Amino acid sequence: MLPTPDYERTPLHTRTLTFRGFARPDGLWDMEGELHDAKHYDHISGPGIRRAGDPVHHLFLRVTLDADFRIHDIATSMHTAPFGECGVANQHMRRFVGMTIGSGWRQTIEKTVGGLEGCTHLRELLFNIATAAFQTIPHHREVQRLARGEPMHDPDKPPFFVGRCMTWDASGPVVARLMPQFAKPVQ
Repeated sequence: MLPTPDYERTPLHTRTLTFRGFARPDGLWDMEGELHDAKHYDHISGPGIRRAGDPVHHLFLRVTLDADFRIHDIATSMHTAPFGECGVANQHMRRFVGMTIGSGWRQTIEKTVGGLEGCTHLRELLFNIATAAFQTIPHHREVQRLARGEPMHDPDKPPFFVGRCMTWDASGPVVARLMPQFAKPVQ
């Protein structure tokens, strides 16, 4: 938790992002994202007044992936949006079917539905769906391997996350302690 400020504040806006990962019986994976925006005060919105706490945005995204992070299906829903015209923003999202989430994903999103081709909020959900997928799919596959009596990771190949953040630095203490076969000496 953050330290409590020693000054008074007035809450104005809350954005809540939620991501969930699901295994499917057909071997695919559903990653779902939800974005909810609300103001803490009544305000003019479109043709009328939006009351404090009522959603300004309430959007949903589901991306169906295989274990290689290739997109098989994508669905969106705009339960609440500030303007009726926002509802057409999902028209280009199916362009992602057949693409693979991985390196350069943010650039792929911008090239595919950036600017006037899409919705800022759906792009935000889509970008962060990648993190949910990387937290869901590899870990669940590791748990399944352990349940079969197999090693959690391929003993000859480092997991994809080694070298992707400071904690998983191949020259750092975590890799040296948990995966010494992939540890590299400090240079």
